[in-house]
Amino acid sequence: MNPIFRKRISRRSVLRGAGAALALPFLDSMVPALNANEALEKPPLRNAFLFMPNGVNPKNFTPPGDEEKFELTPMLQPLANVKDDIMLLENLWNEQTSGRNGHWPKVPAFLSGGFVVRTSGRDMDTGGVSVDQLLASTIGQGTPLPSFELGVDEAYTGVDNIGGGFTRIYGSHIAWRDPHTPVPKEIIPQLAFDRLFRTGPAAPVVSGFSTAHPAVAKSLARDDISVLDLVLEDAHSMRNQVGMNDRAKLDEYLESVRAVERRIENSLKPQKRWINETGYDVKRPGAGIPDKHIEHVQLMLDIMVLAFWTDTTRVGTFMFGNAQTGRNFSFIDGVNGSFHGLSHHRDEEDKLIQYEKIGTWHMAQLAYVIEKMRSLKEADGTLLDHSLVMFGSTLKDGNKHDNHDLPIIMAGRGNGILTPGRRVRYKKDTPLCNLYLTLLQKQGLDRKTFGDSNGTLDRLA
Repeated sequence: MNPIFRKRISRRSVLRGAGAALALPFLDSMVPALNANEALEKPPLRNAFLFMPNGVNPKNFTPPGDEEKFELTPMLQPLANVKDDIMLLENLWNEQTSGRNGHWPKVPAFLSGGFVVRTSGRDMDTGGVSVDQLLASTIGQGTPLPSFELGVDEAYTGVDNIGGGFTRIYGSHIAWRDPHTPVPKEIIPQLAFDRLFRTGPAAPVVSGFSTAHPAVAKSLARDDISVLDLVLEDAHSMRNQVGMNDRAKLDEYLESVRAVERRIENSLKPQKRWINETGYDVKRPGAGIPDKHIEHVQLMLDIMVLAFWTDTTRVGTFMFGNAQTGRNFSFIDGVNGSFHGLSHHRDEEDKLIQYEKIGTWHMAQLAYVIEKMRSLKEADGTLLDHSLVMFGSTLKDGNKHDNHDLPIIMAGRGNGILTPGRRVRYKKDTPLCNLYLTLLQKQGLDRKTFGDSNGTLDRLA
């Protein structure tokens, strides 16, 4: 049966017999059926924000000259087949990260532009919500997943005392629901895949609590009460009794519970969804994390594309690595070391070559996801035509921790917001938040400022 015409089953349905009752797991049939006139008439706009740590080799990344057309530099060569689908944005930066630690406060500011408070973890403050989460709070309310956060590195804990006393949690997240709360990212492909198609936790456990828990029983009796709202007082009390690392884990857990609740709430609302008639063949991944890093990265990117294709979400983030990632890239020919280690090349030719090879590898992964999205025909164009893909780093040269003229690449046409195949050079030290403010306004959000913006960007289209 076509799922848009299925009969709805109540999520409170139970199996009864012999004096006992067993709650059903959350089934696809519990999602409200879509009528034909509830489907969207044209593809929605999707937003993807891709983050790469540790910067690039500037002289082999930025094209020479200042004209709109450009030749691909050595680092950009992997993008040759998608050159007409990308746009280079130059001279953008996050001023609030100047004079700070080289990595930790820069990562959470990537999508917010806020001033990140130095802390060991007790009172995290990034200075603002990230742009993806602002979008999720509006356009994300029409999809089962308001936003979709993916990565490949497990979140850090502890404090980087060498780096100035910043909590390492800062370096693990680019998506922040508010200045104090990071949005957990999924790094295991199978679990990420299952979030797209398994709409809720199986009973008798609801969001990590037994249905026998009085708070849960009370919550199930009223749809307008959150499980977290009912146990939040106890949670706050517990938070004050545990150590810093445990507080971070508790915050992440509670946010995960809230995310599940939001998804269930969204699935119970009548929604207009975009339905693609053709499939995108991504098989359910096996358990665990693939042995090869390239397989891990590309599988997570495939799952993000699938989330957009099925209109499960319209907002996604992906982290190619955490701040100061120690991942060894010796699987690349000619490389022997970690990304972060080689980013401190000290202009030594051998290290600089290896550092550039790692950056070039990341350009190839960007090309991979762009080609995937371009290959999927959708309505009058492709999935890429109906998407905005942003790729960037919080550093230009990793050796200098330089935050000027950040490496920013846009891809797609964004339903007319972008005209790719060009490079646009803005005035030196133009706020990166001007880009975010422009994207927010173009998507209907009534905002006059965002982060440290001082205006909007022209020449995008």
